[in-house]
Amino acid sequence: MRIVVAYKWAANPADATVTPDGVIDWSRAKAGLSEYDPVAIEVGRGLADATGSELVGLTVGTPCAGSTLARKAALSRGLDRLVVVTGEDIDLLDVSRTAALLAAAVRRMGGVDLVVTGGSSVDVAANIVPALLGGRLGWPVLNDVGQVRTDGAAVLVTRSLPTGEQELRCATPAVLSVATDAATARVPGMKDILAAGKRPVDDLGVESLDVAAAHPEVIGRSRPHLTARKGRRIDAADPDAAARQLVDALRADGVL
Repeated sequence: MRIVVAYKWAANPADATVTPDGVIDWSRAKAGLSEYDPVAIEVGRGLADATGSELVGLTVGTPCAGSTLARKAALSRGLDRLVVVTGEDIDLLDVSRTAALLAAAVRRMGGVDLVVTGGSSVDVAANIVPALLGGRLGWPVLNDVGQVRTDGAAVLVTRSLPTGEQELRCATPAVLSVATDAATARVPGMKDILAAGKRPVDDLGVESLDVAAAHPEVIGRSRPHLTARKGRRIDAADPDAAARQLVDALRADGVL
């Protein structure tokens, strides 16, 4: 069995800024392993150890995703090797092309039985790449996976639903999108980081996968409509009366 964990080297939204015209500026945002991906790697590692399988990390991104820092950050989490797809023209916000490139890389690897992903990426949070990836591959997709184990040529999955838990049996190959609490991600130590530098990495140029770019064109932007404030004042000389007026005003506006 070969298990692939799709992860993302993403910019931290906490470092992003918004310009006066409403455009998000990512230029000063530091990149790192997307927040939910270490959980996916931990789930994949557990499955690989249980089945004696190879665990391959797969990422798509700009050249910084193939940097030494990015490679060690992923490999030190427990991956056996990496496949890194990079290109100057890759738009990390274009989820459709990201999924297409991931699917092309999985097909190129061959022999993949499972693709495990995090539930979302920290920068885009579209929650749709696993579904798009499964659609491109023609594989079943299971999301919100809390527990998973293998049973021959199938996986047994437990999902948390608002009404309780659901247990499913799914034939492989398949795509699994794991919940944030599916596992406790390990914290790499110095030994893990040093060992990561010796593990193999396959670098693929985006042009080698023959996936056409289809960037959407932004044809306009507008600011949100601002509603004029009512400017209602409440005299606070009498605190009790002021409190009653405030509650009455909030009820009149449908807030309470």
